[in-house]
Amino acid sequence: MSVTTSIYQSRVTTAQEAVKAIKSGDRIFLTGNVSVPQKLLAALVEYAPNINDVEICQALTVGSADYVSPEMEGHLRVNSMFISANIRKAVQEGRADFTPVLLSEFPLLFKRGVLPLDVAVVHVSTPDEHGFCSLGVEVGLTKSAAESAKIIIAEVNEQMPRTLGDSFIHVSRLTHIVPVNYPIPEHKMTSEGGNPEIVEKIAGHVASLIPDGATMQLGIGSIPDAVLKFLRDKKDLGIHTELFSDGVIDLVNAGVLTNARKSLHPGKIVAGFILGTKKLYDWVDDNPMVEMHPTEYVNDPFVIAQNDRMVAVNSAIEVDLTGQVCADSIGPKLYSGVGGQLDFVYGASRSKGGVPIIALPSTAIMKDGTALSKIVCMLKPGAGVVTSRNHVRFIVTELGVADLYGKTIRQRAQALIKIAHPQFHDELNRQARELHYI
Repeated sequence: MSVTTSIYQSRVTTAQEAVKAIKSGDRIFLTGNVSVPQKLLAALVEYAPNINDVEICQALTVGSADYVSPEMEGHLRVNSMFISANIRKAVQEGRADFTPVLLSEFPLLFKRGVLPLDVAVVHVSTPDEHGFCSLGVEVGLTKSAAESAKIIIAEVNEQMPRTLGDSFIHVSRLTHIVPVNYPIPEHKMTSEGGNPEIVEKIAGHVASLIPDGATMQLGIGSIPDAVLKFLRDKKDLGIHTELFSDGVIDLVNAGVLTNARKSLHPGKIVAGFILGTKKLYDWVDDNPMVEMHPTEYVNDPFVIAQNDRMVAVNSAIEVDLTGQVCADSIGPKLYSGVGGQLDFVYGASRSKGGVPIIALPSTAIMKDGTALSKIVCMLKPGAGVVTSRNHVRFIVTELGVADLYGKTIRQRAQALIKIAHPQFHDELNRQARELHYI
């Protein structure tokens, strides 16, 4: 028996026993996205009545969220740096906390001791012959957090893909090991109730801005994913992004996505995490084209800017006529978070030939069927500005492209009204005149 095998076996335990290492008053990090450690989280919820005032730091998590139920109050309290759908109600009701932070700085909160960690709860692949486990589908936010914690509790999953890059942790660093064998949850990019035809039109406009040899960042949602379908006639595209999904596989197979002209990490897809289906998880497994890195590297604007022709595609809730982009709240009601939007907008704007894009439908359809314009004269009171009017470049709706860079407020207002839905043109023009924008 090797020393590594001996270390591994000596630390194997059950989920129920492992979570007993978490004490009252501890601050813990929870691996997120589709990498949420399901057995450990279920065991923690079961154990929660025995502990008090435990803070769970996380970003986006996919799956059920029993750990933010009202019954957990006083025992477990989430502090999220990005509000995912499963905890949104708890945050809005004040039962969970939200900490605004750029995604590029999320791991640094732990690494620099701003939020000292007692425990990290992570999800990894089985170890290789050298004793190294891969963090698999979620490397970006997890690696530095895990390395900053006093205790690491790990689910070691036979079905976690072994992704390459700066993605490994040695079994000797794992305090408690819980062997599991279940499929990694699948997460398909959807239109989230939006109109697929509108999404396709937006994607077509976005694709027209992407040059041959571009390096792309694709944010979360249906629009960035749909853009990939419109790129078959492009040449030598590359990827440097916080996340990617299944759409990249077809582009690689078609010879479009080669990464050959990347000025940073040529030949490699660089990312922090993956959201997709089993097809994607199988494809990234031990794939030398894919390099996973910590988010403080992937999302660093000054790293991003080293990619020539960097294209960043992100979404918004609403955009005002001066170019302010709200993407994290509906008025004062907290909805999501800044994510990597500003990191990549700024990074792409500093790139040689860079193209920072905010893409959104021109309207939002309410539950009663009425339409609201997403191009507005003024953001709702209390709305958060994610991308400032000073950082913004291209705004895209299904009706076209507004290039705001170097433009006056008058020119911006006129350009944005043109890509707003026609039914709102008169009202937007009236409001713009009242504010002396035009």
